[in-house]
Amino acid sequence: QLKLVESGGALALPGGSLKLTCLGSGFLLDNYHVGWFRQAPWKEREGVACIGAHNRIRTNADSVKGRFVIRRDNRKNEVYLEMNSLIPEDTGVYYCAVGRVLSLHPADFTTWGQGTQVAVSS
Repeated sequence: QLKLVESGGALALPGGSLKLTCLGSGFLLDNYHVGWFRQAPWKEREGVACIGAHNRIRTNADSVKGRFVIRRDNRKNEVYLEMNSLIPEDTGVYYCAVGRVLSLHPADFTTWGQGTQVAVSS
């Protein structure tokens, strides 16, 4: 059974950092493009960053502006989202997902995790 599990969400102060982890089970993440998405209350799900099967990367420059880094560790079958200089607008549920294209569009991804909550507040 293909499964993705996100972890690492927490309450953080503005200016702080968090590291989210996406663990794949039942399949190898390095065969897929893996994306991180987020959904704030009353907003549509938004693509944050995607790492391709050959480590090409796409990021949502408008929303993360170089603050977030996506990387993968194939030995651990994990993909990470390292979030720095957090702002309250980063609050939301963060999801990882796998797909067959390097994309930031949720419709391009077929398997999703359950999400992990990130809250940025003082």
